[in-house]
Parts: sequence; C-alpha cells; structure tokens
Amino acid sequence: MTGSQKSLGKGSPAPGPVPEGNLRLYSMRFCPFAQRARLVLSAKGIKHEVININLKSKPDWFLEKVPSGCVPAVELSNGVVIFESPIVCDFLDEAYPGKKLTPADPIKKAKEKMILEFYNGVTTLLYKIFGAQQEKKDVAELKTELLSKLQKLQQILIKKKTPYFGGESLTMIDYMLYPWFERFVVFGVEDIFSQTPELKKWYNLMLKDPAVKGTFTPPEVLQEFFKLYVQGNINAVDYGL
Repeated sequence: MTGSQKSLGKGSPAPGPVPEGNLRLYSMRFCPFAQRARLVLSAKGIKHEVININLKSKPDWFLEKVPSGCVPAVELSNGVVIFESPIVCDFLDEAYPGKKLTPADPIKKAKEKMILEFYNGVTTLLYKIFGAQQEKKDVAELKTELLSKLQKLQQILIKKKTPYFGGESLTMIDYMLYPWFERFVVFGVEDIFSQTPELKKWYNLMLKDPAVKGTFTPPEVLQEFFKLYVQGNINAVDYGL
C-alpha cells in the first residue's frame, strides 16, 4: 500500500490481524518521524501495508496497541508491536534481509548514534521556532541558535570528507536526519541553507535517492497541511486526498 488512504480516527473499527509474512506500518502522511520508517521500508524493499492514524483523534484500539500514541509503529503477524522511530528503524534493518543500513562496526554505529543524539536538539529547536511563529513572537534568537547547531552538524560532515553522514553511501543516519530538512520551508528556516552549503549539498544528494523520492511531499502541500493542523482542523491529516 502507498499510504494514500484516509486516516483512521476515534470510533473507527480496528483493522484485522496482520497477514502472515506481512508487516503493518501505523503512520501519518505528514509526520517526519513516520517518514523515517517509510524511508527504511522503501530502501530495504520490505513488503508492508500502511494504516494512517489521525493523530488529533486517535482510535482507542490504536492507543491499546501503542500506549505512547505516537507514530511510527509496526505490527507483526504474531501481534508484536514496536514503536518509537529509532527503535522501529533499527528493528527493520536487523530483522529483514536486503541492504544493511546500519554499520556492522560497533564504533561506526556508536558514532552514528552520537550524531543522532546531537540532532535531537536540532529537531526540538525547530518545533520551538514553529511554535513561536504561530504566536507571532520574534524568532531571531532561536534561529541564531539553530544556525549554530546546524553549523556544528555541518562540521561533522566536513570532517568525514564523504558525501553522506554515513560515508560514501547512504546509511541509517542519513535517513534519520533527512525528514526535517524536507520541512525547512514549513519551519521558515530554509534561508539557513545559504550559510550551511555542505548541508545543502548533502540535502540535494538525498533528494536523488529513490526512497526519498518515493516519500517526498512537495513543500506547498506540507505548508497547507501545517496551516490546517495548527488551526486544529481534525481532517488536516487527510489534506490532498
């Protein structure tokens, strides 16, 4: 499934069991965390079905399966449910055949996890900027802080002397970082690319990746979704369908 079907909300019936040999992804079309899982599923060619969840009106059965109420989550045919995007992505890479996205070397793996840990501060700041913008507050100081963090991230890439954070080819860390860069226009920080040219170069390379192309949402669609979402529109998650 492509994940283009309408979202399930409160009061919707629970889906049946996951068919043997299949995998179910609980997602939301515009969620960057869920996009991480969709990128990994695509990159590894894992057969799966997608059920989109209305995060403003979560079904009771979904909250029973996923107590955090967050996407992404994957459900297996044996009823096991795994959630939280880094955990889901690591599981998919370890449990399924195909291209391995996580380095086998423990030191390389640890370094990628350290990058991700640092990057969590970037995503937190992006949401702070977004929230401040909605309240018509000045975001100059927050944007300066964001630039500083992104310049440090850029330095990591420069020191590696490779096109990707994972090395000469795409690895898990690149997919884990990517979704928020796709949303820079929504956060109103796309001008930062002019001061982080190596990150922009990396981003442009990412746009050529088949998995990225397959999960990409045009900026104008993202903007319209976010506009509806912050207005509290319960159907924002189905924008464009």
